[in-house]
Order: sequence, then C-alpha cells, then structure tokens
Amino acid sequence: MIVKHLNDIVNTKDDVDTSTWNARRLLLKKDGLGYSLHDTVIKEGTETLIWYKNHVESVYCFEGEGEIEVIGGETYPITPGTLYVLNGHEKHLLRAKKQMRMVCVFNPPLSGAEVHDKDGVYPVDETVEA
Repeated sequence: MIVKHLNDIVNTKDDVDTSTWNARRLLLKKDGLGYSLHDTVIKEGTETLIWYKNHVESVYCFEGEGEIEVIGGETYPITPGTLYVLNGHEKHLLRAKKQMRMVCVFNPPLSGAEVHDKDGVYPVDETVEA
C-alpha cells in the first residue's frame, strides 16, 4: 500500500516548478503502478506549448479557468469539473486565465524530472523499473 500527502512532495525533487506550471509528482515510475499521478498548478496568465507524443495524459481540472487549443483544431474551455484526455497525442497550447489546479495522469509513467523540450515534448524514460 502507498500512502502519501501533498506536503510530503512540496519542496522536494518531485516538486517541479517552471515559469508556467508547477507539478507536484505524487506517483512516479519508481512506484511501479504503470502510470504516474500529478497535482499540477498552471500559473495565471501563462501559455504553454505541449505535445505529449510519447505519452497519453488525462487531466481533470478542479480549480481555476483556462482553455486548451489543439494546434490546427478547436479550442475548449477549461473550468472546474472539466476532463480532457490527450489520447491522440495532440499538440496543444494550454492557457490559464485564472490559476488552474489539475490532477494529471500519464501513461507511460514519468520518472520525475521531466520538463518540456522546445517542441513541448517529454522524453520517454526507457529504464526498467526495479
């Protein structure tokens, strides 16, 4: 059984803070579950280019307001209660009108230190789980 609290993650190496988002990585590849789970804050007034070409991400918003614009496609509003899944590896822009807080699930799981490259991509961690 795994039991953690957000306070166990904040201000550790699993609390990844960038100029546009802050991901508190609650469950990672090392936990051996086949997915990772994150409590993520999208900072107010920001726009982030994201393209999870190596991952599927499910996102549930429970605080704030923003939008997701699929590059070359539609724009969808995000408010508390909104769920979106990037099951087609959609390249997108994520914008926060008001600070948003999301629960994010990744498959394959993240190892913990990933940040987006210039194309908005996370690398795949190819190491074998212990």
